Amino acid sequence: MTEIAIDELATRLGDVAILDVRSAHEYAGSAGAPCDPRQGHIPGARHLDVSRLMELDAGEIRAELGLELGSEVVAYCHSGSRSATATQILRAVGYDARNYAGSWHEWSRHEHLPIEP
Repeated sequence: MTEIAIDELATRLGDVAILDVRSAHEYAGSAGAPCDPRQGHIPGARHLDVSRLMELDAGEIRAELGLELGSEVVAYCHSGSRSATATQILRAVGYDARNYAGSWHEWSRHEHLPIEP
C-alpha cells in the first residue's frame, strides 16, 4: 500500500484531495482522542466516515467524492488504521489512493501545521 509522509502532505495542501474518514464529531473537532493536543481536521479535507464508505458501491463512492477516476486521494483517520481500509477501497474503485498513516495523531502535534475546526 502506498503511503504519504507528513512532510510531503504538508507541502501538497490544496494540490491533492484529502479524505478524513473519522467520525463526523472527530472531523468537526467536537470530539476526539484526549491524547491529541488539537482537534479539528486538515485544511481542505473532505469528510466521509469509513463506516459509510464501506456501505457504498463504486458508483456511489465516485458520486460522493466528486473526483475523476485516477485522481490522487490521501486518506487519514486518527492513527492510520481506518484510513488504511479506506485506501484499499478507494484504490479498488479507481482512485490513486494513499494512506497518511501518521494521521490526526501525528498532524495535531505539530503546532506549525494548519488545522480547521
